[in-house]
Amino acid sequence: MVLSSIERRAPARILAAALALVCLALSACTSYAPPPQAFHDAIIQPYRVDSGDRLRITVFEQAGLTGTYSVDQAGYITFPLVGAVPARGHTLPELEKTIAGKLRGGYLRDPDVTIEVDRYRSVFIMGEVGQAGQYSYVPGMTVQNAIAVAGGFTPRADQKQVDVTRKVNGKIVTGSVPITDPVLAGDTIYVRERLF
Repeated sequence: MVLSSIERRAPARILAAALALVCLALSACTSYAPPPQAFHDAIIQPYRVDSGDRLRITVFEQAGLTGTYSVDQAGYITFPLVGAVPARGHTLPELEKTIAGKLRGGYLRDPDVTIEVDRYRSVFIMGEVGQAGQYSYVPGMTVQNAIAVAGGFTPRADQKQVDVTRKVNGKIVTGSVPITDPVLAGDTIYVRERLF
């Protein structure tokens, strides 16, 4: 039986097409778009309060108002005398001014309010780690520290780059970063499986 030239080239074409698809798939898996500059700029910006934070609010010489207050899911804290105060997205100095202004409006003559973070919102670690879950954030934490807290990498983990999802200027942004990058409170870290 004699094969025509088309029939002889068919396996070579199929092999070339399959090889091209494999190369395309591998390149798509290994080349993530770098995060936008705002993603990295968020690291050097002042801390912004969000749901899950617990704040220590001190009103000088007002023991009844001084205490810890949690930011609820809607982004508010409930403060004595003044009620719900919007906290989400505000820096600590902005929130101090807001509460002092509300207290000045009929309750105290010249309130001195200071706020510090008592407990930061959690970070979430998923993917190829020993124990995926929700973990406490510690200032100065890096991706590598967070992964260590979650039981370290699994044997199948990509140990060079991870995906971090973060809220930047009110928008959710995901970027692929090295494990030496800093983590912010509220970040979600996803460790991918390595290809080989």
